[in-house]
Amino acid sequence: MKHPRRRFLYLAAAAAAFPAASRLAKAQTYPNRPVRFIVSFAAGGPNDIVARLVGQFLSEKMGQQFVIENKVGAGGNIGMQAVLSASPDGYTIGFVTPNNAINATLYDNLPFDFIRDSTPVAGLMRLTNVMVVPPSLPVTSVAEFIAYVKANPAMVNMASGGTGTSPHMSGELFKQMAGINMIHVPYRGTGPAMNDLLPGRVQVMFDNLPGSIEHIRTAKLRALGVTVPKRWDALADVPAIAETLPGYEVTVWYGISAPKATPPDIVETLNAAVTAVLADPKLKLRLAGLGGVPMPMLPAEFGKLIADDTEKWAKVVKLSGVKPE
Repeated sequence: MKHPRRRFLYLAAAAAAFPAASRLAKAQTYPNRPVRFIVSFAAGGPNDIVARLVGQFLSEKMGQQFVIENKVGAGGNIGMQAVLSASPDGYTIGFVTPNNAINATLYDNLPFDFIRDSTPVAGLMRLTNVMVVPPSLPVTSVAEFIAYVKANPAMVNMASGGTGTSPHMSGELFKQMAGINMIHVPYRGTGPAMNDLLPGRVQVMFDNLPGSIEHIRTAKLRALGVTVPKRWDALADVPAIAETLPGYEVTVWYGISAPKATPPDIVETLNAAVTAVLADPKLKLRLAGLGGVPMPMLPAEFGKLIADDTEKWAKVVKLSGVKPE
């Protein structure tokens, strides 16, 4: 009787181990086809630039193409809806920015709840926004800009990559704290906005640094201030806006999320790959060239960052009275 019992216990143990072995096998074979990496803003903007750069390194690391797909509109909501409605199999991921935290309050009738319907995967990069103006604007400092706007009411247009983006809300926070008014002009991404900022058709933008840094270096744009509390290494000569408006702060971050119910083993595999490429000296150098700092995070850490920023921006949105345009 002992042998049948021993065989039964062996089979029971094997059966219990099968799901874990199956999950491990799935993680080891993932990805076995190209991965869609959806960016919610236009090609040529800072989100697109960083996503393509990280996607290139992930493709090399994981042996499958990470294909960047730009889905534009509604302040990033169209692209994110495409991510969250995709099959939760790890083959559709989304590029996440503070606008996803901002939109949770800005839009009353979103077809999704970003925190509820997404799975945090990894942090990518921390950076600053930068307040930039065309050289034709007769100001060289934040204080001079504020005085110029007050002397020219309703004459200064503030560009952004869309309503609810961090460049937009950086400007709204600036307006509140400086006691000024500017006309918000939203575009379908900061790339198109830049096309009007450079020749001076709009007068200011609080751009994600990767989108403006080369224009600053070549004097095509003038940087007045960075939005982080202290000066940023990549623009060491540019003061923080907080030096003129104490307490002003906007720190920007990029990351990756996937649809809800994406298997934990696939999330772990993606997170490990992202962490590895962010440690690659070649990628670190490229990110530094864009003015950013690698921000590796475990999924839970990245999820907390999103939740904290959602709470922070809810207060700014409500106070500003901003509505989707």
